[in-house]
Amino acid sequence: MSAPPPPSVPPTVTDLLAANLHEVFGNRDASSRRAAIERIYTEDVAFADPEGVTTGWDAIEDKARALLDKAPPGSAFTEDGPPYVGTDRGALAWAFGLEGNPLARGVDVITVRGGRIADVLTLLTA
Repeated sequence: MSAPPPPSVPPTVTDLLAANLHEVFGNRDASSRRAAIERIYTEDVAFADPEGVTTGWDAIEDKARALLDKAPPGSAFTEDGPPYVGTDRGALAWAFGLEGNPLARGVDVITVRGGRIADVLTLLTA
């Protein structure tokens, strides 16, 4: 008899910050991006940025797709410093654009509930 598989280890706040940036908003492959969305966010995730507040997986998908569709080819997200983490909250600064020439800089602040991102607040540099 084989032993049962070990229980899955929930992602850390640091894991979720990185997945939000790279697997969702930096991911140009629609199917793997959607799989990441369903894995790392609650179904009722609230996303707030200077354009307003949207809710749900489809809203996250629309935000990521629109951002990537209008970005110049080769644009990518890079982490712009270390993550800041608490028990159920975290923040990560980022830059977006071509290497050495960011189009935008900002900070994502997340709230985690049940091992998934429940809220994302994106702040952009002025």
